[in-house]
Amino acid sequence: MEATQQRKRNRRRRDSELSCSSAPLEPADADTALCLLLASVSEINTGGRSDPLPSSSLVKRCLRKVVSFLSQLDDPVASFRKIPLTALFSVLPVLLKSNNPDIACLCAKVVGMASLCLFEINQQIASDAEILKSLILGLRSSNRRVQLSACCAVSDLSTSLVGRQRLLEHSALETLMVCYLQVAKYFVDSVSLFPGDNGFNRSHITAAKEHELPVSLLDAVTVLVNSCNITQLERVPSELSESFLFLMKELWTKLHSRMYNSLVCSQQKDLLSNMRVNDLAESIFRLSIGVQCATFLPIDQIERRIFGLPQSSFKDFIVGYWEVSPFLISRTSRAVDEGDIFNSFLNSIDPKDVVPHILSSVPHCAVSCPPIASDELDILNFLKNERDSLGMPIIYQQDIRVLKAERLSNTEKHLFPESLSSCTQSPHVFSFDDVFRCDEAYKDGYTVAMRGMEFRFKSIAAITEGLASLFGQPSVGLNVDTVPNACTQILLKEGDILYIPRGYIHEAHTTNDVQKDSAGLSLHLTLAIEVEAPFEWEGFIHIALQCWFQDLKQHVSSDSMTGTPYPACIRLLHFMIMLLGDADTMFRKACLVNSICFSRDTNHWLYQSQVAILRDLIDKINESSNFMETLQSLERSIQKEEDPFRRIRWLESFNRKEEEANDRYKYYVLDVDEHIYGSHPEEKETLEAAFFTVKSEFCKQVLLEDVVPRYRLLLEKYRKVRKQYLNGMLSLHPDLD
Repeated sequence: MEATQQRKRNRRRRDSELSCSSAPLEPADADTALCLLLASVSEINTGGRSDPLPSSSLVKRCLRKVVSFLSQLDDPVASFRKIPLTALFSVLPVLLKSNNPDIACLCAKVVGMASLCLFEINQQIASDAEILKSLILGLRSSNRRVQLSACCAVSDLSTSLVGRQRLLEHSALETLMVCYLQVAKYFVDSVSLFPGDNGFNRSHITAAKEHELPVSLLDAVTVLVNSCNITQLERVPSELSESFLFLMKELWTKLHSRMYNSLVCSQQKDLLSNMRVNDLAESIFRLSIGVQCATFLPIDQIERRIFGLPQSSFKDFIVGYWEVSPFLISRTSRAVDEGDIFNSFLNSIDPKDVVPHILSSVPHCAVSCPPIASDELDILNFLKNERDSLGMPIIYQQDIRVLKAERLSNTEKHLFPESLSSCTQSPHVFSFDDVFRCDEAYKDGYTVAMRGMEFRFKSIAAITEGLASLFGQPSVGLNVDTVPNACTQILLKEGDILYIPRGYIHEAHTTNDVQKDSAGLSLHLTLAIEVEAPFEWEGFIHIALQCWFQDLKQHVSSDSMTGTPYPACIRLLHFMIMLLGDADTMFRKACLVNSICFSRDTNHWLYQSQVAILRDLIDKINESSNFMETLQSLERSIQKEEDPFRRIRWLESFNRKEEEANDRYKYYVLDVDEHIYGSHPEEKETLEAAFFTVKSEFCKQVLLEDVVPRYRLLLEKYRKVRKQYLNGMLSLHPDLD
């Protein structure tokens, strides 16, 4: 609604610019004006001549009559209903292609006014292929006024979803991009921000009045890009998309640093765009989804540089230490040279001035990286939920934390304690003053921790993506911690790597024995192998059970399955596995069958290791006889109106394809029906017997090699979205590498 009102205000401004000195028609109704218009067009299209002067003059007068009739009435909707739209729309394609700039501009104005007036009219125009083709042709005009009028009409038509989709179908986006590339040469230097009422990222983009055409083109492109699905984005030629993205990132670099400055304001002479900073950020994110923004390092290089020189070092680590105990990998045992994988990042930071360097980059480069849900498999759904916060300055707790450990009280003291209050309505968005406070706090003994460095530095992303492949996980995160001088119990030297398993409480300090040039501080890069629920062993077994049940249905007739309550048994077995996972930490360990090092060669060490773990867990499931405990726990959850399967809802999307959106595992298994288990003892006895039969058959028949191919499909789905997010966020940090 706000965008439409802004569009109408801009339209009124353009109305005055299109006025001319020609005498208007005497008062007449719209039917008369259209009849004259049709007659004039008929004359224009006869005799082999182009726009003879008398007819052109009459057409312009008729168009002005229609515009005047629509704009002067208090109720434009009612006025449109008095106009024979069929006759009007029949002449629009011809008039839009007129060689007379005044006619083309006036006609485009009529299209824009009609599009803003009524949804039904907007839809009717959008459904007319000839009008759309003629309007898009006007964007390519050599006359700047015609280009601007056509662009404004396109923007007005884009106020409806139908209008946007029809424009995309007719390649309006590609045409607008080409037009912008042709006129954007000096535009970036003139842009500024007009602060909004709802945060920095809601600020309007402004420019000098002489740049109205590039502003209008960029407005129109942004609206269409932010309406695209993945297929439509992929349809834009890659060379055109990359060229346009380059200019967008150049504009973003200039504007973003000003978001931290509350004194930024535009002058009265500036032109106010419909586009806000978060709209620009979303367009950059969307156009970057399919672009590989980071060059990923070879796996063998990552393995050698982190785990050591011997070829067996990664194997030794997995077998002896992974998720078992801490492990120190000293610099002397690793391949550390000028090609070290961390050099690109570390060389950009002065070790003597690391905190001021990181903090000084915040206002100029860093934006907030809103967390993406672990089970999010649709990047556009993420954008839909986060579009208002995209491009926002960094947020305390989400992106950065500044705190000090209080040893006597065993608590944490935060620099911004007010942001931790449950009564806080909005997040703490960083400003220039906050950056200064962080620098002072660091000198006072506070630790500064910044998360999501893989989304800000391409050199870091290259490492984390390689590690994710090595461990068979969707993603790996990297945080930076700058630790002030204090006591410590564990000594690490420069270049050492310390592995700490999940769940180990730890705290880092520098030593009191300050070495030369160390400035009494330590920079820690924390690589977090993020093991998510689907990629733990419990998740693998849930997938194995689902695959087994789906294969069973294909090989067993429906009549045979009718006598056995298979869905209820499978439901109970899923629930039992969840209960076992709560009690036995082995179920929550990371499954490594998706590791790039995994081989289906039965003699390979990792294959043998994973088979042994699966067999051990399956034996535990087979030996479990807690049927009544499982049933009662499930019934209690249902009675409390809880979702007993919330933890494994990700299973619903395991085999889902777009064309099979309704064919979910939920339909077969995860529906919760409190009546299915029966209330009579004999019904429960029947269910118990069937349950143990199903459990026994599953445990006997499940094989790791049968599950791995489909398990990898799940990882690919997760990785696809994470890479899209990674590419989008890296594009919003163009100056950090």
